[in-house]
Amino acid sequence: MTATTSTAAPIAANGGWLALVLKLRALIALGVVLAFFSVMAPNFLSTANFLIMFKHVAITAILAIGMSFVILTGGIDLSVGSIAGLGGMVAGALILNGLTIAPLGVVVYPSIPMVIAIVLLLGGLAGFANGVLVSRFKVAPFIATLGMLYVARGAAMLLSNGATFPNLTGREDLGNTGFPWLGAGTVLGLPVTVLVMGVIALVAAFVARDTPFGRRVYAVGGNERAALLSGVRVDRVKIAVYVISGVCAALVGLVVSSELVAAHPASGETFELSAIAAVVLGGASLSGGRGTVGGALIGACVIGVLGDGLVMMGVSEFWQMVVKGLVIIAAVVLDQLQGRLAAAGKA
Repeated sequence: MTATTSTAAPIAANGGWLALVLKLRALIALGVVLAFFSVMAPNFLSTANFLIMFKHVAITAILAIGMSFVILTGGIDLSVGSIAGLGGMVAGALILNGLTIAPLGVVVYPSIPMVIAIVLLLGGLAGFANGVLVSRFKVAPFIATLGMLYVARGAAMLLSNGATFPNLTGREDLGNTGFPWLGAGTVLGLPVTVLVMGVIALVAAFVARDTPFGRRVYAVGGNERAALLSGVRVDRVKIAVYVISGVCAALVGLVVSSELVAAHPASGETFELSAIAAVVLGGASLSGGRGTVGGALIGACVIGVLGDGLVMMGVSEFWQMVVKGLVIIAAVVLDQLQGRLAAAGKA
């Protein structure tokens, strides 16, 4: 016991600066990648490029916001990319083919707000299924969401037999035009996607920091047994965070298909990796109980800037995958190091 204490004390004493660096690692990483690409990539700092980059960051950020709630409880959601792909395909099917009501023998073409509502509801239902599997049936989050990954991706393929739904502009006579505005429209010069991300981030930050639900999320991730004994309905909290993640994923599917004015069943592949990397890079712990929405946003900025910067430098897609993989590994290693420093400081 004496040896352990004497070893931990120097670590705690000398690791203060390192702990601060680890806590600010997302901001430091963002500054480094911005400085690097501003030198190496031509026109990187142009206004036009920043507007495009913000749209890409917004996609990762929306996913990361939903993922952050899941990770705060000590879970993980591998299905968000597939749910995004399924959401885009459902939107495409509703716009192009409508909704067939077999008993009445009619085909209804929902308005765009109704299409968005249906897709978000679908994402929430997928998240609900994940939450029930994790909380009620005690399936490991990795396994439960991996299964949903395949279910959602398969369902997206079945909707069109693997084909793309093109030209999602809608028709005036059917009253379902306006879908491209979500992904390509602007308000006061800012992309709608970025504004949507900003609203979601503000609401999520308020919920996580200033509401009883947010405190319960942190309590479940910090010590699930203690939270249960203190009266927190752990199962309901877990289901809720997966529902939030599913809705965010479905929204991303809508944004991507709207921006492309087309929906492809393979859309959203590897999105979950970017979201997880953004959350962990932003300071969240994979074991739960530590992290912030603001940190996830900064992490998403790092991932988005890194991806766009590599494209502008002409780096091949294969090397981009290697770099993103290394970023994920580094983020997890830094998370473990931060946890050990925190434990040493308490020793």
